Amino acid sequence: MLAAARQSAILDAVHEEGVVKVADLAHRLGVSAVTVRRDVDALSDAGLLTRVHGGVMVQGEVGTHEPGFALKSTQHLEEKAAIAREAAALVQEGMAVGITAGSTTWMLAKALSAGPRITVVTNSVRVMEAFDASSSGSVVLLTGGERTPSDALVGPLATASIRSLHLDLLFLGVHGMDERAGFTTPNLLEAETNQAFASASRRLIVVADHSKWGVQGIGSICGFDDVDGIVTDAALPGPALSYLRDRVPSVRVAG
Repeated sequence: MLAAARQSAILDAVHEEGVVKVADLAHRLGVSAVTVRRDVDALSDAGLLTRVHGGVMVQGEVGTHEPGFALKSTQHLEEKAAIAREAAALVQEGMAVGITAGSTTWMLAKALSAGPRITVVTNSVRVMEAFDASSSGSVVLLTGGERTPSDALVGPLATASIRSLHLDLLFLGVHGMDERAGFTTPNLLEAETNQAFASASRRLIVVADHSKWGVQGIGSICGFDDVDGIVTDAALPGPALSYLRDRVPSVRVAG
C-alpha cells in the first residue's frame, strides 16, 4: 500500500472513531508500527490529526473528544463481553452495586441482569434499561442529571444524590487509562460524578478493554493507586499489564 493510501485510511479511521491506537492501525493496514508512526508524523505536521500517547486523535479534540454511545457500543464487542462475564463473578446476592455509564458497564449490566438479586445505583439510562428488560428482581436506582453524548447523567443533581449513598462495590467505566494521567474522561462533569461514586463505595473495580490504554481525557477520575481492582482483556500489551500489576491490588484478565 502506498503512503498516500495508508494516510487516507488512517484519517478515515480517526474521523470515524475519534481516537485510534497506533497498534490497531498497524494491524488493520498490515504494516509495522514504525510505518504507521511515520505516516502519523506526516499527517500531524500537516495539521490533519493530533498525536497522543500511543495513538492519534481528531485534530483539535485532544482530551475532550467524547464518542457517542452508539459508536462505542459497536467497538471491541468480544473483549467487552469477556470483561463483563469476568466482572459479574465479583457480585454476590444482596450487594449494593454502583455501575457508571459506558459501553463496557452496559454489557456488564446485561450479564448481571440474569444474576443474583442486588440493588443497583447507576447514572446510565442504558444500564437501567438492561435490568428493566429482565426479571431478575434486582432494584435499580437511576440518578438524575444532564445527559452526555455517552449517555451518562452528570452534574450537581447526580453528584449530590450519589454522595448520600453507601455502596459495597462500584464498577467504573473509563474513557482512558494512562501512566501519567491515571483513569480519565473527556467530560469534566462526568469526572466529578464518577469521583462521587468512588467516594461512596467500599471497593472500586475499573472495567476497561485494551483500547483504553494510553488514551487520556481532560478530566481525571482517580489514579491507579486509588482502585481495588481492574478487569481488562487479553489483548492489553504486556508492558501495560505489568505496569498495572505493580500498582493495582487485583488485575483480572478476561478471555
